[in-house]
Amino acid sequence: MKRLFFYLRRYRRESVLAPLFKLLEATLELLIPLIVSAIVDRGVGGGDASFVLTRSLFLILLGVIGLGFSVTAQYFAARAAVGSVAAMKSALFAHIGALSHRELDDLGTPTLITRMTADANQVQNGVNMALRLLLRSPFVVFGAMIMAFTVDARSAVVFAVIIPALGLVVFAIMLSCLPLYRKVQQKLDTVLSKTRENLTGARVIRAFCKEEEEAGEFREANGELFSLQKLVGRISALMGPLTYAIVDIGVIFLLRRGAIRVDSGALSQGDVIALYSYMSQILVELIKLASFIILTTKAVASANRISAVFDVAPSLRSGERTADPSAACAVEFRGVSLRYARNAAESLEDITFSALRGETVGVIGGTGSGKSSLLSLIPRFYDATEGTVLVDGVPVGEQDLAALRRRIGVVPQKAELFSGTVRENLLWGREDASDGEIWRALELAQAKSVVEEKGGLDFVIEPGGRNLSGGQRQRLTVARALVGEPEILLLDDAASALDYATDAALRAALASLSGKTTLFHRLAARRLGDAGGQDHRARAGAGRRDRQERRALPDLRGLPRDLRLTV
Repeated sequence: MKRLFFYLRRYRRESVLAPLFKLLEATLELLIPLIVSAIVDRGVGGGDASFVLTRSLFLILLGVIGLGFSVTAQYFAARAAVGSVAAMKSALFAHIGALSHRELDDLGTPTLITRMTADANQVQNGVNMALRLLLRSPFVVFGAMIMAFTVDARSAVVFAVIIPALGLVVFAIMLSCLPLYRKVQQKLDTVLSKTRENLTGARVIRAFCKEEEEAGEFREANGELFSLQKLVGRISALMGPLTYAIVDIGVIFLLRRGAIRVDSGALSQGDVIALYSYMSQILVELIKLASFIILTTKAVASANRISAVFDVAPSLRSGERTADPSAACAVEFRGVSLRYARNAAESLEDITFSALRGETVGVIGGTGSGKSSLLSLIPRFYDATEGTVLVDGVPVGEQDLAALRRRIGVVPQKAELFSGTVRENLLWGREDASDGEIWRALELAQAKSVVEEKGGLDFVIEPGGRNLSGGQRQRLTVARALVGEPEILLLDDAASALDYATDAALRAALASLSGKTTLFHRLAARRLGDAGGQDHRARAGAGRRDRQERRALPDLRGLPRDLRLTV
């Protein structure tokens, strides 16, 4: 919650004016029972029609002024709530972007999406309600009690008993619901995770006829969420009946005592009506306060969950050193090992090899052998558990992270495109690239004909590249990496969806980069092929396979060009 107050500080004026106008509205509301009492006693009882008319017009005027105060308070409260939460979401998005793959794997995508959407909306609603009701409702409750004592102190003793009893009920329910709402949000994460898995893996589920099994797992997760929501809903639902019962008991005692005092002449009928009106105001405000507390309880739980993400510190720290252009090796691994979080076995162990500038390196191995993990260490998506990865002679951990990644082009195993035009997607490679440079990259990536058929660089790509085939997406991701003219190009099985002819043409085009760009091809247990340049070989392994076979070969330059770098 402290982090939320930091963003609310930007809206100090709105955060003060919203409660202030609500207090002004509440003040007018507390005056109404006194005016009604005067109308009953003097206007109706005394038969003074003009008095009734003038006081009625005055009540209408108070209503209009109160409406203006209420609308103004709502405007400032909404402005503060929406603005502060928008700033918090922007900061959260930036913080998530600064996290390494290790933290993102640990937190999980469904959890982060829930924090950015459902939890943030809960916080926004909670802030809005807090600015409007946090001061207003207690002010009306205690103000009504004070005004009741000004009318008749003996009858108003009922208020002094009712209000503490109501407070005890409200806070007991609030304290009971707070931990349950946290569990509800955790169960919601599980349901969202199952939903995301089923939607992204729909084809696989159908291919293996797992619809019933997945539906059963979803029903189980959804049932747990439903049961927990029913439990917290039942506890929250007690607030309405209990507050009504307590207030109704207070009304009964108030009317009985008021009737006795009216009969004795110590109290007028208008005063009894005023006392009843104050009791009704307390009831209405406590109902609002009950809803506010339930909403605030959810908002506090959601705010704490968002703060937990902010508390996750990025494990990657950018260095300050720059690359050494005179270094002979573009990439060098020295005894590198990698273990993922909560994984007992090492994915990579004792990797040692070097790649000279302009060389082509093929990384070939079986599924799960650590090929993608090896490539992800070069742009520092992960930090090595042991050993050192050097780019241009400088350890990647000591280099400026942005400068390092600007010199590296990455084509991921899964082709990811974003909503926007072809030009907008390819400019990710280099923001100041001209159309001529973009077309050159498309030609090298064998995607020029695809873009021309689609209508040019202004063709709009749907989110995830839904309106493109798998091969078209892969070629555009290759072109995106080539636009930046990288010194090091990492191809993580970037041609898996291409036919043989297109694959061969792409490799021939990439061969023209030999001498200028160091290429890393990650392939799934198939030959690298004649891509030109001097291939390099090393051996590395994963898990607990033969350690002798996993040790890196120190210097294998001069071997045949079509030799594999085996993982």
